[in-house]
Amino acid sequence: MNGQWRTVEKHLSRVLDKSIQFQNSRALSGGDINNSFKLTDKNNQQWFIKTNQPSLLHMFEAESKGLEALNSSNSFRLPKPICHGDNEHYSYLVLEYLDLKPHISQKLTGQSLAKMHRFQRSLTDNTKRSFGWERNNTIGSTAQSNRYHKDWLSFWKQERLQFQLNLALSNDYPFIDYENGLKLAENLNTFFSNYSPQPSLLHGDLWSGNCASDAHGNPVIFDPAVYWGDRETDIAMTELFGGFNQDFYAAYNADYPLDPGYATRKQLYNLYHILNHFNLFGGGYASQAARMTNTLLAQIL
Repeated sequence: MNGQWRTVEKHLSRVLDKSIQFQNSRALSGGDINNSFKLTDKNNQQWFIKTNQPSLLHMFEAESKGLEALNSSNSFRLPKPICHGDNEHYSYLVLEYLDLKPHISQKLTGQSLAKMHRFQRSLTDNTKRSFGWERNNTIGSTAQSNRYHKDWLSFWKQERLQFQLNLALSNDYPFIDYENGLKLAENLNTFFSNYSPQPSLLHGDLWSGNCASDAHGNPVIFDPAVYWGDRETDIAMTELFGGFNQDFYAAYNADYPLDPGYATRKQLYNLYHILNHFNLFGGGYASQAARMTNTLLAQIL
């Protein structure tokens, strides 16, 4: 092989305290943001490696921390982060290589998610009752602010809706729709009159493309956008693009029943992701976000 992976070889060798020499590199498909590769060394050990611009190392640092946080819940199988770094050509994240299968056990995935959402922080953590996370990360390639808030509504208003709305305005989102979004953000309490969310450990970007099974059928999740928030946000996103069936929801609700008001709030939570898709891809996501906003406003005004 050429010297493209020399930096990664040296880093892995230091971390694993043994000489690593890659013999084969194969580009993998499926990601819209990063370049992905399967690398194999002379002893036939395999790694999964993501690369991007050198300036985006912070994105891989946050992903590594997020995988570690999710793993602490002992709920899902996750690819173990091994190391991350950069050189003058690219930043990289090295993960355990898992032989993933696209088909998932809906029941086991629902049970695992309920277990993850029930996971509690250490009692010594002074942020135990707060919403947010220890660092900012990304949702897709968009910056995601995770500044801690004691109150969920202030977190969702400031760090989620207003953040995306301001970004959307800079991307030529119609001003009237921007104003309607701000009006919605000012009236969030309408949707929480009988519901007080507790901080749950969230994947943050839980669509079917970020779920799989390992060779033994265990549910696997990856590509997280981790924070502590209302568990309904994860459930809402599973409904946004499909891929989860009634066995998944039945298993989740059997272990951790959802509040009846979720049926309304899920549109509020998915508005964040549709705004983000507008900011990433433009096009019809603007009109979809506007329709969702107006539907929610109709329940307020």
